[in-house]
Amino acid sequence: MSRRSGILEFAVLGLLRESPMHGYELRKRLNTSLGVFRAFSYGTLYPCLKTLVANGWLIEETENNTEDALAAPLTGRRAKIVYRLTAEGKEHFEQLLSQTGPDAYEDETFAARFAFFGQTSRDVRMRVLEGRRSRLEERLEKMSASLARTRERLDDYTLELQRHGMESVEREVRWLNELIESERAGRDLKGPATGEPASRDTTSGASGDLPRPGGDPRPDSPDDTAT
Repeated sequence: MSRRSGILEFAVLGLLRESPMHGYELRKRLNTSLGVFRAFSYGTLYPCLKTLVANGWLIEETENNTEDALAAPLTGRRAKIVYRLTAEGKEHFEQLLSQTGPDAYEDETFAARFAFFGQTSRDVRMRVLEGRRSRLEERLEKMSASLARTRERLDDYTLELQRHGMESVEREVRWLNELIESERAGRDLKGPATGEPASRDTTSGASGDLPRPGGDPRPDSPDDTAT
């Protein structure tokens, strides 16, 4: 399994842990809640769903809508399939959620993991945040060393691009420092300081009021309104 397909499976299981959904709703939530999945299409999502069903982590159910069920034979449309997380799927997702190895610190993996921090225990959140910070600090050291070696050979525009990249990483490190400080102080970003996962704001389709590096809001997906 590729890393990207593994991230998609993780995100699908996490969203379905909140509530059952059909394919279009899942894709929309992936697009709006998890920016890393904006480029994913139905052609990528449905094979993933089929794999999760085959593994016993999801089950397919026909949407219980009497009007649609009566209209389907007349219109030739198939009834919508709703995907529901099984007990085995919930257990598997919780195992994935507890993992704090190096894969959790990578750029795309970390974004998906962070989106489900509301379902993650405090000690796991801390290990992932600290691991991510260490990874970025190592990256900053390498970028700084590289820039020092090549500064004289770079034109002004390339040099400015290198500086921009370093500033972006430095900004995320500062953001991570703030999050780690809050976790150490026993403060959840949303919910009481109980050591249990903070409650998620599922009405907005995002992870509550979580801060983002640089404080920039995530733009809406251009295909959210597609039918």
